[in-house]
Amino acid sequence: MRLPSMSQPFLLAPIAECPPGPPGAQVRLAVLGARGVGKSAMIVRFLTKRFIGDYEPNTGNLYSRLVHLDGDHVAVQIQDTPGCIQAQEDCVQVLDSLSRCVKSAEGFLLVYSITDYSSYQSIQPLYQHIRKEHPDARTPIIIVGNKADLLHARQVQAKEGLQLANELGSLFLEISTSEDSQGVCDVFQYLCKEVSKLQHAGSTDRRRSSIIPRPKSPNMQDLKRRFKQALSSKVK
Repeated sequence: MRLPSMSQPFLLAPIAECPPGPPGAQVRLAVLGARGVGKSAMIVRFLTKRFIGDYEPNTGNLYSRLVHLDGDHVAVQIQDTPGCIQAQEDCVQVLDSLSRCVKSAEGFLLVYSITDYSSYQSIQPLYQHIRKEHPDARTPIIIVGNKADLLHARQVQAKEGLQLANELGSLFLEISTSEDSQGVCDVFQYLCKEVSKLQHAGSTDRRRSSIIPRPKSPNMQDLKRRFKQALSSKVK
């Protein structure tokens, strides 16, 4: 889908940032996948409800927004990442360049195109790289098969995506960024909720671990009784 009335610089103009929130009050997400799978289009669709199909190769934009979530406004950071080289062996070589955003993110979307089998093959090494940085199995990762409207060009069957997600212990769904704005929003909102739950659980655990049991005050009467017993036994 193209918007002929808009110029290319307009299509690539960054979305205005929201004011920075207090430390630790943000939900940090990262979107990873091969080149051309629609990562940038998904993010823009979620943040603006618009679909833009033309993008220059991504250099790793970071978007910060206030998102309405369950009646509250949540500060969300979404890291758009450069696409992996299509060949799986080359994809492994560029994982190091993704390490910084992987370390800082708390929830992940792994995106492939159902029209590009090699992009599907890049999901597993990306998943394994995330798990190296985040060994906690609770860290939410969702596998997304994008471009579900292009059924005539399908190279990856839905059952293949579901099988991979089951093997990796992740959620899976297929969406069409160009035709299903609500589906894209549902994916991001669900991921935000899962990260928020994990943050809340983590803060609860930290509060519990920081509570040191207060030692009981000694019972003076009991101490006196024991002391008298010790003296009487020595006298005897």
